[in-house]
Amino acid sequence: MTTVALRHARVRYGPLEALHGVGLTAPGPGLTVLLGRNGSGRTTALRALAGTVHLSGGAVLWDGADVTRVPVHERARRGMCLVPERQAVFGSLTVRENLELAARDPAVALDAYPQLRPLLQRRAGTLSGGEQRMLALSRALLARARVVLVDEPAQGMSAAVAARTYELLGALDACVVVAEQRLPPALRGRPAIVYELRRGAVVFAGEAGELAD
Repeated sequence: MTTVALRHARVRYGPLEALHGVGLTAPGPGLTVLLGRNGSGRTTALRALAGTVHLSGGAVLWDGADVTRVPVHERARRGMCLVPERQAVFGSLTVRENLELAARDPAVALDAYPQLRPLLQRRAGTLSGGEQRMLALSRALLARARVVLVDEPAQGMSAAVAARTYELLGALDACVVVAEQRLPPALRGRPAIVYELRRGAVVFAGEAGELAD
C-alpha cells in the first residue's frame, strides 16, 4: 500500500499564495480526485505532490516519510509519474518512440488504447488533443509507477474513451491522483476519494458518492 499526502501545504507564486495550508491524503491502490475551477489550487496541489512546485510551508509525505526536499527526478526514480495538462508528450518524436521511452514493448499501451496502433509512425505533435492524452497516459501505464499524478486525464477525449481512461486508472495497482474541474461522469458510483478546492483551500473531503448526492 502506498500513500501520498500534503500536510499544511502552502505554495506562493510571487506575492500571491496559491495554497493556504492544504491537507489531503491519497491512499493507494485507489483513485483520489482533486476538484476545483481554474484558480482553485487543484493543479498546484498536484504539482506540489510531484515536486514541480516548491512549498513555502508544510510538507509532502510519501508512505509517511517527508519528501518535501526530494527533487523531482529522485521522486520519479522511486516510482512517481506526473502527466501534466500540457506538453505531456515529445512532439518531435513518433508515437512509437514516445512509448519506447517508457518501455521496450508497447503492447500494454496499445491494448489499453488501440486507437494509437495506426498512429505509431506519426509525430506526436501532429496528433489531436485527445490522441495526445491517450499517448501521455499510455506512457504512464507502461511506467508501472507506484504513484500516478494526472492533470485532466480525459481532456479532449470522447465520452467513451474518457470512461475507458478512468477504468484503466482505477484498475492500476498504484496510488492515482487526478485533477479535474468537475467530477467525471465515469466516477459516479465508483469508489474514489474526492477533495474539492476553492481559492487554495479544501472545502470538501469525502467519497465521490457523497459529493454527487
